[in-house]
Amino acid sequence: MSQREIFQATCRHQPHDNFLYHASFTPDLWRRLKEHYGTEDTTAIVSQLGLFEPVTINPKAPEYQPDFSSYFADIEKPEGSFINSCGVLEIPARYYHFTGYISPLRNVRSLAEIENFPFPPANGYDETGMKEKVEEARQQGQVSCTAVGHIYETSWQIRGYEEFLMDLVERPAWCECILEQVAAAKMAIATAGARAGVDYIITGDDVANQKALMFSLPMWRHFIKSRWARIYQAVREIKPDIQIWYHSDGNIEAIIPELIDIGLTILNPLQPECLDLPALKKKYGKHLVFDGTIGTQSTMPFGTPKEVRRVVRENKKILGADGALILGPTHVLEPEVPIENIEAFVQACRE
Repeated sequence: MSQREIFQATCRHQPHDNFLYHASFTPDLWRRLKEHYGTEDTTAIVSQLGLFEPVTINPKAPEYQPDFSSYFADIEKPEGSFINSCGVLEIPARYYHFTGYISPLRNVRSLAEIENFPFPPANGYDETGMKEKVEEARQQGQVSCTAVGHIYETSWQIRGYEEFLMDLVERPAWCECILEQVAAAKMAIATAGARAGVDYIITGDDVANQKALMFSLPMWRHFIKSRWARIYQAVREIKPDIQIWYHSDGNIEAIIPELIDIGLTILNPLQPECLDLPALKKKYGKHLVFDGTIGTQSTMPFGTPKEVRRVVRENKKILGADGALILGPTHVLEPEVPIENIEAFVQACRE
């Protein structure tokens, strides 16, 4: 079976022998993998490991090069820092691959200042060639997707994390302004993907910690759920069978049924350190494909190869009996992960 045939069977909840599986690696781990396999070709390593590699097909963004420098006039920019496409200054964090965020709207004092910010555009995306790329992927047995990105996470990065959370309570109109501008851009990207005919769209926001949501349910419903609901409805009106993938770390059990209600079909990453996965499978398994499920806080860095194989086998049996499972570590694999555990993961997935 091709990866696309396996993906289709997975989304139909049809039992099958071959499970899709994926993993991503931090730079240090990539370095060790290249040394281990004796090649600088990351594509060859991915192929050798047999990882699930969907083809990402996005519209070309319109010309958008505002000058954000005035927002950081009071900041001394260290070597290696840069301003990203949303106007956020990223500085080296000196910790693995992470960067620190300095938000352009961190010091605003009025709604007018927010309204005048050059947000990412919501119009003018070029969809030329997208349909042809989708068809090419299908002919090659590959899965196609459109990476839509985040709404809440992009919004707080523009405003500032603590500032945004305070605004939710004290100045909700400020949050509404930012969220609406960001959501409009995400809508344009998502609907372009649907028109092109991609198999699924990639969406998500980290809205939970290890134990619970970061917000009250009413607040999440009003500010975040409502906007994803509009986007999901819009893409389904264009392509009714499109799959909708959503990512949030942490314990998001409280919002899973509501995500299903607005159209979610593939949930990632399902951290076993935060969630009772067999219980969730019993509750929501008929509605969802589980994607992830292999702990990156436990099994992958600190388990033995034998334990890694055991966990993968158990998840296939318990969570994948109906075929609705894509296996993967619940986040990018950090430098603590032994290569032996990666190979044990791949071996057990291939069985």
